[in-house]
Amino acid sequence: MALLGRARTATGAGVLATLILVLAFGNQAFTEWVQRHTNGNTVWGWFLRVLSWPSWAFGPDNDSPGATRDLLARDLRALLLLVFVAVVLSLSAKSAVGGAAFILGWAALILGAALAAFLTLFITTNATLLGAFASAAAGSAYGLFAGWIVGIAVAAGRGGGSP
Repeated sequence: MALLGRARTATGAGVLATLILVLAFGNQAFTEWVQRHTNGNTVWGWFLRVLSWPSWAFGPDNDSPGATRDLLARDLRALLLLVFVAVVLSLSAKSAVGGAAFILGWAALILGAALAAFLTLFITTNATLLGAFASAAAGSAYGLFAGWIVGIAVAAGRGGGSP
């Protein structure tokens, strides 16, 4: 029973870390600031743009046709990211011990982000299969460079000890 409790804690810690990342770096104020004030050709600017990948907003950026669909896709992508990370962690957190819990958390964000990006691109205007693959690649880059934070949270939530 203690093993199941630690698995739930690890899943909760991973989802909470993902939620904090999405809320802190995906909000409209931060993503607009990053686009205006950073240079994507510098390491720091590139990294901040990657962190702002799961962007979400309360309203469309413009009045163009399809802006509402694009907004829905972005918001759903951020929500599905949380759902997919929760599913991956809940299915496999019981078997992860020690350093494996860290890798599991990291991999959960990579997989969750790629899958959320792939699926939600089909909602956007001018969706193509190639665009979905490119979107999944951008999502997996987000998971690769931000996933270590979730990995640390999962390892800490797991307790790092043996059952």
